Order: sequence, then structure tokens, then C-alpha cells
Amino acid sequence: MVVKCNSLGLFGLQTYAIEVEADLSRGVGAFDIVGLPDTAVKESRDRVRAAMKNCGFDFPNSRLVLNLAPADIKKEGPLYDLPILIAVLKAMRVVNANTDDAAFIGELSLSGELRSVNGVLPMAIAAREQGLKRLFVPAPNSNEGAVVEGLEVYGASNIFELLDHLAGRSRIEPAVFLNADTQAETGLDFSQVKGQGEAKRALEIAAAGGHNVLLIGSPGAGKSMLAKRVPTILPQMTFEETIETTKIHSIAGTLPKGSGLISTRPFRSPHHTVTRVGMVGGGTHPKPGEISLAHNGVLFLDELPEFPRSVLEVLRQPLEDGVVSISRANGTYTYPSSFMLIAAMNPCPCGYFNHPKKQCTCSDNAVHKYLGRVSGPLLDRIDIHIEVPPVEYDDLTAKSGEEGSASIRRRVNAARDIQTARFKGTAIKNNADITSAMFEKVCVMDDKANLILKRAFDKLGMTARAYDRIMKVARTVADLDGSEVIRSSHIAEAIQYRSLDRKYWHE
Repeated sequence: MVVKCNSLGLFGLQTYAIEVEADLSRGVGAFDIVGLPDTAVKESRDRVRAAMKNCGFDFPNSRLVLNLAPADIKKEGPLYDLPILIAVLKAMRVVNANTDDAAFIGELSLSGELRSVNGVLPMAIAAREQGLKRLFVPAPNSNEGAVVEGLEVYGASNIFELLDHLAGRSRIEPAVFLNADTQAETGLDFSQVKGQGEAKRALEIAAAGGHNVLLIGSPGAGKSMLAKRVPTILPQMTFEETIETTKIHSIAGTLPKGSGLISTRPFRSPHHTVTRVGMVGGGTHPKPGEISLAHNGVLFLDELPEFPRSVLEVLRQPLEDGVVSISRANGTYTYPSSFMLIAAMNPCPCGYFNHPKKQCTCSDNAVHKYLGRVSGPLLDRIDIHIEVPPVEYDDLTAKSGEEGSASIRRRVNAARDIQTARFKGTAIKNNADITSAMFEKVCVMDDKANLILKRAFDKLGMTARAYDRIMKVARTVADLDGSEVIRSSHIAEAIQYRSLDRKYWHE
């Protein structure tokens, strides 16, 4: 007799239904798992057998075959321990409850405890879409699964709790989602940054339009301090963004145990020793990398030239497309990677090139070689370049209060509201995503602004991509000014943010 039990699987961000079939028949004692299981799934035999023994169940001394259908999709990870256990117990007639409307996900310890697994949120969403009514998960994953409405999620700590519930002896109450942010308040605020008015203005524009930024300046000027406060002026995430971000962190295993939704924008700051796989994702069992973990938030690359050239170059395609695809023999994994890039760097190896008070000790060749670590194609994909000068003593000791993040965020929100109305009904979210085909309609300039841009394009020898970036930034500056038309002041400010690549990366 064949019995069945529902479960789910993951392939990147995609989920699919898994049916665990168990057949218990006469023959020499054997326990086989088929259906393209990986090593972790094959090891489920030993975990299930030991857990049953230690919980007082006699493992059947017969031929037991477990099939994980569909058989042409590779099954990975320990999350199939629980559905395999339930299928075995149903085959032994220990469990007689109807579980046709339920799915099971979880890893087993040898003592019968249930351990948390990754990716519960996307699998819970898939379970609801497939018409299932109940989902059984380890207790630490219950709050994550409870985010999904229309699905009863039950969190069990061990086998006995689950079996008692299925038998009707004692009931596990469905988990109720606790809307608690998984990321604590950082206490960071722009009011803590003294001076640097031009850099703050550039970051406000970047936040308003979703633009990428390069901060260049000497050590101690405050580049990292500024970058770490950018999330405090970004708009609050929408519910859809919250779900999407949480799904990525759930799959990557970076969601704290017992947590629910990530409701603050991510801020990822990988060290410059990060590998290409660590940056874009991948591995034997591909997982999201830093650029996907920064989705809907900020990716901060401090000391940009210190990153390996190969790591920086893999950013080019995700910066353009907002997604990253990882190809493997068994398929292509696609993860979203729509992030705001903030990069910081010194102007030279010693850090004091063009410093107003300190002498640079680097040769021209050393400076050129240092700056050459950042390629032109990558630089072209960064909309705003801003120089961060040393902070003057008077600014540091000034008693007048600096503008706080809350007031800056209000202006950013107002500009984003304009963009939301402008791009309603399209896939565009903000000005940084405007396509060239939309410029004629969206980026209307007056005659004076058009003349200024033409002269700058010819004089600075800009690329077509640089032109696109200037138009997008100018559109954002105009939105912050509440202007439907891009005026000369708007285009002049946008051009100003493209001058550093000509100052430092001169030909």
C-alpha cells in the first residue's frame, strides 16, 4: 500500500510541490530514498531511523521505499526529514489522520526534536497558492510562516507534539504573526554628521531617485559615516518589498530564528576580501550573495579599489538589470538584486591627493594605477560622484544643530511620491530605472538646460551612458524642487556630479 505526504522544495526563489510517497512491502529490511535526492536527503534515512528509535517507535523490518516526486527535480537539504518521517509513520499506520490538505517541512535531530530550516516564507506562500490549508514547521519557523494569510501554520518542537496534534490528543494552536522588525534601531542619524553639506545633498538626491553614489575623499573625511546613515533617509519599504526582502534572507539563512518580516531596508557592507561567489551568489547549492541580500536596500563598498577587479566587474550586469542569474548544470537560479550602490574610496594610495593641507606622497604612476583599479564601465554605472573634503574645525565645533534624517526623509518621500504617480502602471519604481526611450516624455528640458547639457557633453567627452545618468539625476533634482520641467539649475547640478571621473580619471 502506498501512502502520501505533501511537502515543498526550493529552486532559487522558485518553489515547487513535493509529494513524498512511501511503500512498505515484504522483503529483506531496506530503506531506500529515490527521486534525485542529494547527500543531505539521503542522510535523512539515518536521522529518521534514529529519531524513531529514540522516541520509542520500532522501525519496520521490511522493505521501505520513499519516492520524492516529481522525480526529475533534484531534492536538496534536510527539510524533507519531517515529511519522510510522517510518510513512514503513515505506512506503519501509526498516523491515521488525513493530511491531504497539509504540508510538512522540517529537519529532525536524532532525539526527535525539530530544527529550523531555511526558506519557510516562500514555501508557505507556495503552499497557500497550491490550495493547502495547513503547514507544519519547526517551532522557530512558525512566526515566519504565519506571515502568510489564509494558511494555518503549526509550529512543533518535537515529534510527540506533532503526533499528539494529528491524533487529536492535544492541539497545537496556529501561529499568529507577531509584526516585529528583525532589525533593531541603529541610532544613526544625519544630525550626527558635522558639515559635509554638499555630500549630504548628493546623498539626498541619490535616496530620492534610487541612484548609485561614489564618495571620494581623504581618510577621516566621513565617507563611511555618511554612507551608514543613508538607510535612515530612504522611504519605508512597501509590504511587497518587505515580503520580497524577507524571502531572500530566509533562503540565505540570514533571517534570525523566530523572526518575522524584515521591515527596514537592508544595509550590506562586505569586506574587500569578499569573493565573486560571496558577492553575486552561487556555490554548490546556489544561495543569494551580497547584492541580493542588499535588494531593496543599500550595498556599501568601502575602499572600492581594494576589492578584486574580478569582483567589481561582476557588479556591472546586476547594476543594469536589477537581477542576477546563476547558471548550473541543473538549471538557472535567478535572484533579484535591485540595490542602491554606495562606494567610497581614497583619491590615492596614501589618501591625500589634492588634500588642502597634507602633502601626497604618491607618484603620478601610483595614483594612476590606484584609480585604474576601478574600471570605466563600472564608473559609468555610478550616477553621482561626490568629493568629500576634510571637515573644518569650525564645522566640528559648531553648536548649531545639523538637519536630521527625519526632515530629509520627508523631502525624499515627496520626490518618491511624484515618481510613483509618474510611473504608475509600469515596472519602473524610481528615476534611476528610467529607460532611454522614456527621456522624451519624462525628462523634458527647457532650452537653457538643453544648451548647458550639449556644451558639457562635447567638452567633457561623455559617453552615452553618462548622458543617460545625467538625465536621470537631473530628473530627480527637479522632482525635489517640485518642477515638472528640468531647468538649467537642475541640469547644472546633475553635471556637477559627473565631473570627478574627469578630474581623477583623466585620459
